[in-house]
Amino acid sequence: MTISTTPAQAVSAVMHHGVIHIPPQATLQEAAAEMAEQRVHCVVVEGLARGRDRQETLVWGILSDLDLVKAIASERLDTAVGDLAATEIVTVEEAETIERAAQLMAEHDCTHLVVVAPSGAPVGVISSLDVACAATWPGSMRSV
Repeated sequence: MTISTTPAQAVSAVMHHGVIHIPPQATLQEAAAEMAEQRVHCVVVEGLARGRDRQETLVWGILSDLDLVKAIASERLDTAVGDLAATEIVTVEEAETIERAAQLMAEHDCTHLVVVAPSGAPVGVISSLDVACAATWPGSMRSV
């Protein structure tokens, strides 16, 4: 068993800065186009949506590429993205370690975390691919 003596890397070292937002009433086609144009695997769904009872509620979630594929496969193309943002929002602070981000992903069975500043404001996204890339850097993560 070897444990690296190199300090753990912070989430801020590998995260994607900036958050791509899409309104909850956007269509699947609009979400897919935004994801393709930005070359990302998720968008944050944020805004007010009016339910069947005509009440407005705040929608806050992540629409991942997997959510999009599932909706297409089940022929739910006419559904608003606010109804499809099935992925639970899990946040991590940018100063946390990559190991902590990986732990949160495993605990919540998700592939994307919204990275937040100490104030709680979203500042970016870290994906499971970002964590995997960090694991390949010599001395960047503990090896057991």
